[in-house]
Amino acid sequence: MPEQPAKLALSVVLHDVTPASWALYQDFIKAVDAMGRIPLTLLVVPDFHYQYNLERFPDFRSAIERRIACGDEVVLHGYYHQDDSPMHSNPWNQFMRRIYTHEEGEFYGLDEGRARERLERGLELFSRYHWPVAGFVAPAWLMSKGTQAALRTFPLSYTSDLRGVIRLPEWQRLESPTLVWSSRSAARRLASRYWNQLSLARSSSSTLLRLGLHPLDMRHPGIVHFWLETLESLLSTRTPQTKGQWVNGCSP
Repeated sequence: MPEQPAKLALSVVLHDVTPASWALYQDFIKAVDAMGRIPLTLLVVPDFHYQYNLERFPDFRSAIERRIACGDEVVLHGYYHQDDSPMHSNPWNQFMRRIYTHEEGEFYGLDEGRARERLERGLELFSRYHWPVAGFVAPAWLMSKGTQAALRTFPLSYTSDLRGVIRLPEWQRLESPTLVWSSRSAARRLASRYWNQLSLARSSSSTLLRLGLHPLDMRHPGIVHFWLETLESLLSTRTPQTKGQWVNGCSP
């Protein structure tokens, strides 16, 4: 018999989900819910910028628990989402950490021991709330070699970067492009629009397409319109899944 084509999927991924950003996402989430049952992948930060420790925000935790009960997935997204490691003199290192990531690439400069300690603390916190966790995503998708080594020692199913989802512990890369906006300036927003349109055309046959949203996107009506219009269009050819669902259903 001829080989059956792989089913096409999409994942709607909300980055930097914190007590500070949750209100920004609400209108978008309501609009997505109105389209039908579309499970979201929520990248939750345990203590965003050392100011929003989840222990102090029971209403936020209750809101996340309601989303989990509806089928959404919680993913550990760094711990502080702030790069506080010593800065090296290497120009590329400084560019990546100060300019490209605006000093938010928390796991880019960590050695294995410090990465493991933050992973342990984050997973313990989520376990305390009885939140099932299958994945970890580093802020800005940037991971040091120490972080990669530490991740292989935890009972997680996957991590991911800008290029794809990575099955753990074997570090098997599953190519899955992501659409993402750089929203910090008008020039970046214009470039992002053209880049995302090109990426959409190129990824029409990709098994999984990820829509990577950030809180700053929600402050720009044109970007929100793009996300909702793109999502509605993709639903005609793709099945919405969380990243965890897709990894678990993907053949080894």
